[in-house]
Amino acid sequence: MSAVVRDMTPADIGAVLTIENKSFPSPWSRLMFEQEVYAESGRAWLVVEHDGVVLGYGGLALLDEAAHVMNLAVRADCRHRGLGRALLAHLARRARGMGARHLTLEVRERNRSAMALYEAAGLKTVGVRPGYYSETGEHAVVMWSDDITHPGEEARLEELWNRAELDLEAYPDVATGHSAPLVLGIETSCDETAAAVMRGGTELLSSVIASQVDFHARFGGVVPEIASRKHTEAIVAVVQEAMEEAGATFGDLDAIAVTHGPGLIGALVVGVAYAKGLSLATGLPLVGVNHLEGHIFANPFANDDVTPPLVALVVSGGHTSLVHVPEWGVYHTLGETLDDAAGEAFDKVAKVLGLGYPGGPVLSSLAEEGDPAAIDFPRAMLRSGDYAFSLSGLKTAVINHIRHEREAGREIHVPDLAASFQQAVIDVQVTKATRAAKELGVQWFCLAGGVAANKLLRESLHETLSAEGVRVSVPPLDLCTDNAAMIAAAGTWRFLRGERLYLDAEAVADLRLDADDASLKT
Repeated sequence: MSAVVRDMTPADIGAVLTIENKSFPSPWSRLMFEQEVYAESGRAWLVVEHDGVVLGYGGLALLDEAAHVMNLAVRADCRHRGLGRALLAHLARRARGMGARHLTLEVRERNRSAMALYEAAGLKTVGVRPGYYSETGEHAVVMWSDDITHPGEEARLEELWNRAELDLEAYPDVATGHSAPLVLGIETSCDETAAAVMRGGTELLSSVIASQVDFHARFGGVVPEIASRKHTEAIVAVVQEAMEEAGATFGDLDAIAVTHGPGLIGALVVGVAYAKGLSLATGLPLVGVNHLEGHIFANPFANDDVTPPLVALVVSGGHTSLVHVPEWGVYHTLGETLDDAAGEAFDKVAKVLGLGYPGGPVLSSLAEEGDPAAIDFPRAMLRSGDYAFSLSGLKTAVINHIRHEREAGREIHVPDLAASFQQAVIDVQVTKATRAAKELGVQWFCLAGGVAANKLLRESLHETLSAEGVRVSVPPLDLCTDNAAMIAAAGTWRFLRGERLYLDAEAVADLRLDADDASLKT
């Protein structure tokens, strides 16, 4: 397939920013590109792409009879193959069609290859602007063309155009391979300190997790102060191990992605502060990721054809949410827990039974030996008509049943109780998940979060939704609980969109998944 030059669209800006950030010491922002692309007149912005991948871009602005080339860049691994010449030829033809008689531009005096390209197009050096590039103090060489409507110049440009078309037609297949961004992900939202390195949002090179579960088990739950302290102690070593396992240095990275909410505020602050410091020290772009979005992004690891529109059920120790995802990055929360989250309810019931922390895996294991119909526990909000969840009443009913049985001197058959409790939770979740998928007409349903490891929940969703023609995706077991691979995956997607987390941004304990957080924008 040959390469093509076409008009730039807003959807191209993320890919353009990736090239921009690697090409210039003072790159343009997303807003600057948006203002140019949305300009009603006097602008021409083009991209060159091959096999759907943007490899370069360029733009000009019409100023009276002169067309000023404002920006032109090609991906580093695709240079010296005629793409810059093709972009310039198309821009020159567009300029002439807009009524321009001259091409103008400034170029860094040390950029000899660019100057040679412009000279081949007929531009000549007409002056120098001393110290024009303030970040380096480098001079700018001012170049200007003769009248491009003159027959002699028209012939020169026509020759440039014809050569450019040959370059595009003969452009070789280029695998994105190592040109895909290399991103370090950092996760510290609760009691796991995690780091992962990922290429292109799909190729996981390393994933390291330092769990604190043994420290919190003696207290029957996560103690925020201990969690923050343990994150502080572990984060440097965890990141270092992830980098070594990936065989990468900080100089190899393209970006850093970090969870900045929701979660325990002290725990989040540790990860965000470390990521900010690393970004400042290395100059790497910083991307903020919503923890719940990260859980949803863990699904493509199991099914690489997962694509919106989809419905996701995020169930963990702190969250129970049903979310509609019409496209990546757009989230509509259909309903969420009004009180306890699913994982929290499992842990509290296990604590009353003396089963230790975390209780979810223990209860689920015991439930496999019990009768789910042994005890008729309530299915809260099963027929509420909305997508909200409530587990506080169920939790209380289970605790009251335990107390009554003990007061009556009867032995509690824990497997039956576990199975009945688990079934009551799952019945409501599966019913509401199925209704949401049917009403919204999606082809994919994604399960996410720590409770996604629950075997019965996975099997029930597969059985019920498959019967409705909905495909079900569940992350690999090791990516259900908190991890940094999912943060790196979501962070890569946001990095390619040009989104950045400012260094003055704060961690947000109650960050909404469907919030339009301005701190993420460039």
